[in-house]
Amino acid sequence: MGENGPGHGGHVRERTVTTASRRWFGGRDESRRADAQAAKDAAAAAFYELDTAQRDLRISIETIAAADGSPAARQATEGFAALGQRIDQVSHVYIEAVDAHDLDRAELEASVATRARDQLTRARDELLRVKGELERFAQGLQPLLDKAETQLARVAPARERARAALIGASDALDAVRAKGMRADDLAARLAALGPELTKLNQGAALHGVQETVQRADRILRDAEAIRAEAARLPERAAEIDRRLVSLRTRAQALRNRADRVDPVLSELRRRFSAACWQDLQHVPDEAVRDVSRAEEQLREAGVARDEQRWADVGTLIEAVRGALDSTDGAVSAAQDRLTRLEAVARDPQAEVDRTRFAIRDAQRLAMAGRSVPDPRHARPLDDAVARVGRALEGLEGRHPDYWAFLQEMEAVRASVNRVVSGIREERGQG
Repeated sequence: MGENGPGHGGHVRERTVTTASRRWFGGRDESRRADAQAAKDAAAAAFYELDTAQRDLRISIETIAAADGSPAARQATEGFAALGQRIDQVSHVYIEAVDAHDLDRAELEASVATRARDQLTRARDELLRVKGELERFAQGLQPLLDKAETQLARVAPARERARAALIGASDALDAVRAKGMRADDLAARLAALGPELTKLNQGAALHGVQETVQRADRILRDAEAIRAEAARLPERAAEIDRRLVSLRTRAQALRNRADRVDPVLSELRRRFSAACWQDLQHVPDEAVRDVSRAEEQLREAGVARDEQRWADVGTLIEAVRGALDSTDGAVSAAQDRLTRLEAVARDPQAEVDRTRFAIRDAQRLAMAGRSVPDPRHARPLDDAVARVGRALEGLEGRHPDYWAFLQEMEAVRASVNRVVSGIREERGQG
């Protein structure tokens, strides 16, 4: 028992030492595993922070790109792309380091844990370094971002105004249709805004801020015009009805007046030379023809009105009005001619005095502030005096051409007025 006692005791001590040694080394391994895990966690946090920062910055870059087409904005996009490449590189290093080491493995060697810790720590440092670059880059973008956000703030209100205008136009069309008016042309114009609305809804990210706001403004203007025209449509229809009635009445009155041109021409032929009236001989026939044509166009306008072809009605009404104005002038010309010829035949001197008065006024203006008239002014005024004398001499024959005389007096007064205008312009400039 004595022999066995020490020996047995020695074995026990040996096992105790071995167990203690393993515990000591195991504790160190666990510490290294913990260090490696801490490095992994720190690298993961850095990776997450960098990814978050990149996502936030991407939103800022997209905001700038949507609102700003300047060279600075393009440089910002290029700079972000370059940063993205560096982020991809350091992220790849981090992911490789994580994949290379299984820190949860039961038998993790100390050297492996140390190597994992070192690799993950370097990966974290690189991630943090690039994150710092990203933050500095983001700070430099702030003025561009502020400007872009200000621009983008215009988009939503402009889009809402455009949409509201479209709804208003649609409601106005429904209202007039409920009154029995088709408004087909307005409906077609409203439908044509559909593709523009689609592009508007696609937003500034696709089409840019300026183009989107301009598109919204165009839609707003066009929709407002449609709404206003739809609202005016009943009043416009009533006004068209009034104009058609008025033009029909006027056409009938002109037809009656045209019938009275022949007696006026007969009086002109009886009392005055052929030169005084021969240019009016066509008036009665042309007046009847033009009035008939106007009445036909009025019937066409009535049909267009019944069919609610408002544009055609407007065109026809303008054509009729122009034709009646022309016919009215031609019919009036005959009576006016007779009246003027009768007046000058009774007293040619009144027309002469009117012309000479104009000449004397021009002569006084030409001499104002001068002792000798400017030849540029004196010559045409002297010619005017001579022309009046010659025109008077032309009335001495048996069948004077009073119409030519009246036209000559008008021509003389026109030439005198040109001299007066020239003098006043020169003195005004001086």
